[in-house]
Amino acid sequence: MNDEQLLRYSRQIMLPSIGIEGQQRLLDSRVLIIGLGGLGSPAAMYLAAAGIGELVLADFDRVDLSNLQRQIAHTSERIGWPKTSSARQALQALNPEVRIRCLERQLDPDELQREVTRASVVLDCSDNFATRFAVNAACHRSRVPLVSGAAIRAEGQVSVFSGRPGGPCYQCLYPADGQADDSCTANGVLAPLVGIIGSIQATEAVKLLTGAGEPLDGRLLLLDALQMQWRSIRLAPDPHCPVCGDAARPASAGAALPHD
Repeated sequence: MNDEQLLRYSRQIMLPSIGIEGQQRLLDSRVLIIGLGGLGSPAAMYLAAAGIGELVLADFDRVDLSNLQRQIAHTSERIGWPKTSSARQALQALNPEVRIRCLERQLDPDELQREVTRASVVLDCSDNFATRFAVNAACHRSRVPLVSGAAIRAEGQVSVFSGRPGGPCYQCLYPADGQADDSCTANGVLAPLVGIIGSIQATEAVKLLTGAGEPLDGRLLLLDALQMQWRSIRLAPDPHCPVCGDAARPASAGAALPHD
């Protein structure tokens, strides 16, 4: 770590739970972010600021005027840009030391699996169940920690699935055919809510990478933003889960989570 890095990350290095060793772990890490919308924007910005060595940004969408109410990595000047390119510009302005790789396409299952396997941690910031199930399955197969977030209307949730034997996965929470339209397009979303949830996802990623604190592994954190009430629920593995349950062993099948 050079003198400029020591100064840039000094307030984080001061934390006893992180220190120089923890900061070096962040610099040596690679984080895959699925979705650069309402959740992925703040998550990516805080992870870039925190000193993640490499961010891999996956999103095939383009910036739209309706995104700007909540997707803070993008600007009016970048309407029509690929979200990955728009986010890269914001992140490089914030921290030019971070290596950024953009995947401006919908990943097929094999490519998704390869990218997940290369990652230290995966953040699912998508906004649909098909993506969430696919990301969860890939993470479970590779035993790569998954930080899952979702936000709709004025409610948000975050959880961590470490892939440890005997622990739950994302699909334990939802049926494989759960296809309710829980997108912001159909239901709306409170703008600051996605910032809160995305920031928690970034926090959990930093904790996983540095060993600081206790991650939300096997717990579901729920926020009702209108009442500003939090709840934490302990998650149990589903023995019938097609990804991590008895029927899936020894060859794990797959699942995943959305983003806004």
